[in-house]
Amino acid sequence: MSNKHISWNGAIQPEAIEILKGEGGMIVSPTKVGYIIMTSDKAGLERKFAAKNRKRNKPGVVLCGSVEQVKELAQMTPEIEAMYQRHWDQDILLGCILPWKDEAKKMIPADGSQELMMDVRDTSCFVIKFGTPSENIAKHMWEEYGKFSFASSANPSGQGNRGLVTGIGDQIEQAADLIIEANDYVASIQPNETAETRYEQGVMVSMVDEQGHLIPQQNGQVGVQPAPIVIRKGLDVDKIMKNMSDIFNSWDYRHGFYY
Repeated sequence: MSNKHISWNGAIQPEAIEILKGEGGMIVSPTKVGYIIMTSDKAGLERKFAAKNRKRNKPGVVLCGSVEQVKELAQMTPEIEAMYQRHWDQDILLGCILPWKDEAKKMIPADGSQELMMDVRDTSCFVIKFGTPSENIAKHMWEEYGKFSFASSANPSGQGNRGLVTGIGDQIEQAADLIIEANDYVASIQPNETAETRYEQGVMVSMVDEQGHLIPQQNGQVGVQPAPIVIRKGLDVDKIMKNMSDIFNSWDYRHGFYY
């Protein structure tokens, strides 16, 4: 155990804030589905890609500590806003692929972060309710320092971490500045699941067309296309699909359908 391993303190972890508010910081932090890498600028994102040997074509994940932050950053229809609010109120992990607002793009550090945190269509996955340890950090970083929190699963590429800090692999462990441990917290979210049956990720819903433009408002009509697409199943997928059925008359399920 190196001194960069610490146990989650149950609140905002000051050591994490200290690292992420500086330049190029990269930490490993617990969520509802396992451990993630958190960074806040281009230097940190570059370190993340190096630590994971990862391709750069997938949409970046932006961790949001409030629905207000999602509204500030992303283009949404009232229906999509309602979906975020409902999942916020029910404490359900949700990530939607959305286009950025033009004014929000100007808030992104002018250090080349943009090309690493969006896909070629200028969309990102905006995630809420991802788990208290990391939510606390993302909320504090945004509200106190105006800094984004970018995330990626802390997995050796192609493998899951099984919700255990030992599962992040040597390469990520050596690369990180800080590792916050909370195996008990992660296990408490899916108490009846085994390492084989537990979800390693959150649900991702695409709210854009193939060009990255926002889907239209449905207004209770039937067959409006393009419609929301569940592109990744994960924790609470059953609850999320029920909520989607309440808000949208049409939506698709296509697990693994990135683009």
